[in-house]
Amino acid sequence: MASSRIKRSAGFAILGIAVVYGLDYASLQLGIPQRDPVTTMEVQRRYAVQLKGKKTEYEPSITEDQDCVNSLFPHLGDVPCWYLARHTRQQVDLNSAPASPIINPP
Repeated sequence: MASSRIKRSAGFAILGIAVVYGLDYASLQLGIPQRDPVTTMEVQRRYAVQLKGKKTEYEPSITEDQDCVNSLFPHLGDVPCWYLARHTRQQVDLNSAPASPIINPP
């Protein structure tokens, strides 16, 4: 009895999320309300390069334009603008340390 309630509740939750996502996508495609579907925002990127000896070198910030969608969820391969507006400073981690050599036994 309790497991059927849990299954039913989980089914309704999944259905609700799918409906909201679908309506968000339809709103983006149809332009309801009227707005640009894709906007460009400036983002500051800083590169963190991992060096030997567990040291990190930071490259200066680079300002780049990044596309975002005016929707609740990510669509078309872009993040939502409300999220990008709160994360205008981004760090890209790069690993420049060489991989450890593979030693094959004789």
